[in-house]
Amino acid sequence: MITFDLAWKVMKDIVIQPYAVVDFPKGSPREVLRKAYEFELITDDDWMTMLRDRNELPHDYDGEIVKDVCERLIESYLELFEKFRDLVNTHIYSAQAESLADEAVRK
Repeated sequence: MITFDLAWKVMKDIVIQPYAVVDFPKGSPREVLRKAYEFELITDDDWMTMLRDRNELPHDYDGEIVKDVCERLIESYLELFEKFRDLVNTHIYSAQAESLADEAVRK
């Protein structure tokens, strides 16, 4: 699930940059999701379910797991990705506005 991998890595960057958290295993999606939840970047346990699905997909030998994951993707994961996209955009625009304000103060 490429989108999931991109999302948790962006979460990691947000947790490290604006929140200056560096005391957690940055290579662990599970730990990043926990920190993201702690900082209210995400508010739903479905992200942990998504992680479990992502980890199980390579072991799907009869296509049953893929069918289940596709249903969850349509029913709930797409909405989670959209909410997270909106949150990321908010963080980006906030950071840009802050940078412009800092620049204006320096002039």
